[in-house]
Amino acid sequence: MKMKFNFIVNFISALILCLGIVVPSVAVDEVMPHPAALPPIQDNSFLVEEAYNQEYGVVQHISGFTRLWPSGQWAYTFTQEWPFDPSPRNQFSYTLALVPTSDGSGVGLGDTALNYRYQLVGNGETRVAFAPRVSLYLPTGDSRLGRGTGGTGFQTDLPLSVVISPHLVTHWNAGATFVPHAHSLSGDESRTWGYNLGQSFVWLAKPRCNFLLETVWNSAEAVVARGETARINNLLVSPGVRWAFDMPGGLQIVPGIGMPIGVGPSAGQKGVFLYLSFEHPYRKLPEQQ
Repeated sequence: MKMKFNFIVNFISALILCLGIVVPSVAVDEVMPHPAALPPIQDNSFLVEEAYNQEYGVVQHISGFTRLWPSGQWAYTFTQEWPFDPSPRNQFSYTLALVPTSDGSGVGLGDTALNYRYQLVGNGETRVAFAPRVSLYLPTGDSRLGRGTGGTGFQTDLPLSVVISPHLVTHWNAGATFVPHAHSLSGDESRTWGYNLGQSFVWLAKPRCNFLLETVWNSAEAVVARGETARINNLLVSPGVRWAFDMPGGLQIVPGIGMPIGVGPSAGQKGVFLYLSFEHPYRKLPEQQ
């Protein structure tokens, strides 16, 4: 009970900080012509992927920590996003994960994701953006300890972002994951399929303060015997808040906090999601002719 109370207090404190935050580099009377162009709304979603690639010459470092109760499940992920053309339409990123063993006795590396995303439609300055992603999952996690699938996997996701009004943006996801040779804790092998859907509303309360309401559904198969799997579904609704600090040299720091709540097949689960992003230029931009 004390843990839940402290978490609620921290969440409320984050809301107060967000609404009262003052960023020296942004004038109080500054009017932003299009909220979708603001860094906090472009590429700082928590559980739902947005459809905006990084600006050319800018790299982003993203840390995320999830903890659920009463299951005790938790995971830490670190992602770097790198654009590699001036458009920028092509983006590469990778994701590393730290996860506990299945019995909770230790912590180790999970599977590693190598991601490519193509900006097919729009960008952070348009009302509609679409950036399909494909990912290769490397079995760097030990499946015998419950830290990975035990086989190379493939994933695709279709992020769509739509600006509804000057203060409201939505993100939509649909994807699938396929592992041809997944393994169980005991070494049994089978192919597995997974599916995911996600939707979020992002409210631009202030130029550097966003409130989020995200809904994510995941359906994954676990190997239970040779050639046999069991499907596991989970559904989470997560309110959250994020805010931004603009620092000298183009560095932007975006912390955030969310409160995932299980519904339907995940009823009874409650948790915390902590987010921290560092975004900064890594090269000089070409001068305009």
